[in-house]
Amino acid sequence: MKTIIKTVSNEISEVLDRIKEEEVVQLHDVITTSNRVFIAGTGRSGLIGKVFGMRLMHNGFNVFIVGETTTPSIQNGDTLLLISGSGNTATLVNFAKKANEVGAKLALVTTNPQSAIAEMSDCVVTIPAATKKRNPEEPKTIQPLGSQFDQSAHLLLDALIVYNMKTSGEKDHEELKSRHANLE
Repeated sequence: MKTIIKTVSNEISEVLDRIKEEEVVQLHDVITTSNRVFIAGTGRSGLIGKVFGMRLMHNGFNVFIVGETTTPSIQNGDTLLLISGSGNTATLVNFAKKANEVGAKLALVTTNPQSAIAEMSDCVVTIPAATKKRNPEEPKTIQPLGSQFDQSAHLLLDALIVYNMKTSGEKDHEELKSRHANLE
């Protein structure tokens, strides 16, 4: 078991080392200059989006998860962040088209910078990880399906939160905790 844990950890470290810092900083800048942030993904990528949305909320952002019953309409001045390994998920392509139609910014976290969504995006962060497709250019992994992408996206977006905390004036634990759910 220890060997498997070490292998997974090494795989994720290698993927994260290959992400372009300037892409992540650009994503940070897009998010921090938006009126509101909307986040969507499907499957596990959608769950990673919810995790990131929670952290953005803890940091004081006005954030919504697409598909929730209380999510308002997206508008000009907002940003839609999509998380999609392929960058071609049909429902997310439709969300991207709507964001462009209303003048919202569009950001994508993906493995595929030549995807349909990437072509429409203002900002693309490429995570060079394996997906469920197992295309020849993807790195090898012992993990099933898109786990390598999802785990890398989670850690990358958590790092973006830390970057935001440091660049926007260090927020302390108590400030973030004050926004944490208290109906638990």
